[in-house]
Amino acid sequence: MARNIADILKQAKPRERTVMVCIRGDLAGEAERLSDELAKVSEDWEPADLTEEHPGRKIAARLKQVRDQAREAEVPFTLRYIGDRAYSDLLAAHPSDKDEELFNSDTFPRALIAASSVDPVMSEDQVTELFEVINEGEIKKLFDAAWDVHNSADTVPFSLAASALLAGLGGVS
Repeated sequence: MARNIADILKQAKPRERTVMVCIRGDLAGEAERLSDELAKVSEDWEPADLTEEHPGRKIAARLKQVRDQAREAEVPFTLRYIGDRAYSDLLAAHPSDKDEELFNSDTFPRALIAASSVDPVMSEDQVTELFEVINEGEIKKLFDAAWDVHNSADTVPFSLAASALLAGLGGVS
């Protein structure tokens, strides 16, 4: 059965992806510190008697509080495919001086994130400001999402967790 390209184009929408970025690196660092402290205390502690409370209990409670705060400090960033011509132009505007690299790894990520970010909308200067306060892991999350909306061929990612849950509930996997 022949399909009409005009009808297909009416239904087409650019790919989007939303990632959560923790903008409170201080909280992430505190969670790491508390985790290390809890591990050390748990490793070294031996009760003097059965009534003695584990010193890690207070640390674990504080760790939970900090992790909750860090999750609350995650901000969604939605990135959208900018189109073939705009993407090609962006690549061309940020060439690498190394033959084995597709783009300039210092300038292209900022430019791609700025061009792709639809919520919040950001300029390259604002992306640079953001990069000064979030760590490399969060930067990578943003760039990976921007890269994926432009280059990933996997249109509907498979979810093992969703399939297992539906199978367990008697649904279709």
